[in-house]
Amino acid sequence: MLNKITQIESTANCLYTQKEVESAIDNMADKINLLLKDKNPIFLCVLNGGIVISGKLLTRLNFPLTLDAINASRYLNETSGTNIQWLLKPKSNLQNRTVLIVDDILDEGLTLEAIVNYCKDQGASSIYTAVLANKKLDHKKPISADFVGLEVENSYVFGFGMDYKGYLRNSSGIYACKQDLI
Repeated sequence: MLNKITQIESTANCLYTQKEVESAIDNMADKINLLLKDKNPIFLCVLNGGIVISGKLLTRLNFPLTLDAINASRYLNETSGTNIQWLLKPKSNLQNRTVLIVDDILDEGLTLEAIVNYCKDQGASSIYTAVLANKKLDHKKPISADFVGLEVENSYVFGFGMDYKGYLRNSSGIYACKQDLI
């Protein structure tokens, strides 16, 4: 498996450098600070992919918030999946609270839609979504993000929290896998 990971990493196309990603996170934080500064939100990190963007974004937000996490996954360390599996639900009471859901990528939108619906079902008063990357697809998604750092091509991407079969989340830029290697 490690040989395959090394091959994926060494042949990938860099879409965004670390500097470009950091700049996009700065821009996202500026917009979130303006909108949510008086809302006392619950910052809901979507595990595992959202760990990196959440950590980077948290230090740029200058208002009181509560940090929590949720883990709903379709992929489970594979490159595709269908059913959403709820691995962790937030400990915070979402009733009458503003929630900011933070994830690595908005791909098909099914997982993010399910998380938004979960927050609605828990009584959140308002829900906002932030993703580091929005994948450009040739069809309409069931949901769009309120805050988007970067747009990425319709390829399998990794880095800054996004993974290839559970690996490469720690890559410092955003990379597209060569299609014939996936």
